[in-house]
This record gives sequence, C-alpha cells and structure tokens, in this order.
Amino acid sequence: MIPQLRGWHERYTSRGLTIIGVHTPEFFWEKPADKVADARQRLGIPYPVLQDNDHTVWKRYGVWAWPTLVLVDKRGVVRYRHVGEGAYADTEAMITTLLAESG
Repeated sequence: MIPQLRGWHERYTSRGLTIIGVHTPEFFWEKPADKVADARQRLGIPYPVLQDNDHTVWKRYGVWAWPTLVLVDKRGVVRYRHVGEGAYADTEAMITTLLAESG
C-alpha cells in the first residue's frame, strides 16, 4: 500500500489531497517514535505519519485490521473505507471523485 500512497501523494497533493499515515502498533516494540521515524525514512514516505500508540485514531474510525485506508471528504465525512491490500483502482477513482467535489 505504501507505493500507492506515495503515488497518490505525488499526483494529487497539488489538487488538494492530504495523506496522513497513522501508525497504530500491534506490539510494544513498534511504539518508539525513533523506530517509526526510521521506517518512514527507509520506506521513503513523503507524507506525515501520526503515531497512534494508544489506538485513539484506530478506535475513532472503527479500524479493526492492518492496513485500513479511510478517505474523508472536505467536510470531514468518511466517504470510503478499504480493509487490506488491493482495490487500488477503486480507491484512486474515489480520490478523484472527492477532489472534484466543491466545498
């Protein structure tokens, strides 16, 4: 999923897309901020990554599996959700639809 997110970031940021990665650790050794920063650099992730050690974002958006992708529209309404890898064409189609909306 990271390669697709990088591509969408490159293609659509200028049109208003904002990608925020959320790292919600499964294990205690995934919690240190320096490990997340190192992974972000190693993987070439150009967008910000929020560290969700207490699972606040995870719970707020009803996430139950890794990875989960959530698209939120310009008004803050969740409009699309995909659990797992794949459905990249469908996701990109929804991104372009949401970016074309006014408001």
